[in-house]
Amino acid sequence: MKTFSLKQKEISKKWFLIDAEGVVLGRLATQVATILRGKNKPTYTPHLDCGDNVVVINAARVAFNGSKKDKKYYRYSGYPGGLKETSLDKVLQTNPERVIMAAVKGMLGKGPLGRRQLKNLRVYADAEHQQLAQQPEKLELMK
Repeated sequence: MKTFSLKQKEISKKWFLIDAEGVVLGRLATQVATILRGKNKPTYTPHLDCGDNVVVINAARVAFNGSKKDKKYYRYSGYPGGLKETSLDKVLQTNPERVIMAAVKGMLGKGPLGRRQLKNLRVYADAEHQQLAQQPEKLELMK
């Protein structure tokens, strides 16, 4: 019996729509990362982008457990004294998509394949999205 390995031209991608309203951020991010990597498929191949496309709506209404309200997001300019710090509350008010993108990005690979898989994720703050033409299949997650 040979080990199955998917070929590039055999990859078929689907579109999924996930509503993040009331879903805990960590649980949402793990399930989205699993779909983006393709680990939910029997044809999973580690070195190929065989995952599906995911559209997440209502990112501004995602839930948090524990003391996540004290969470800080950091970015560094590269210059001495250039470390900037932003609280979770401020990020949720200004750019709520960034919270989900950062959580999912941390769960994907750190190389070129992980960056390519992250491009298959679209996050929107409210219920309106631009992927209606792709007819995404609604996916229910545990809350």
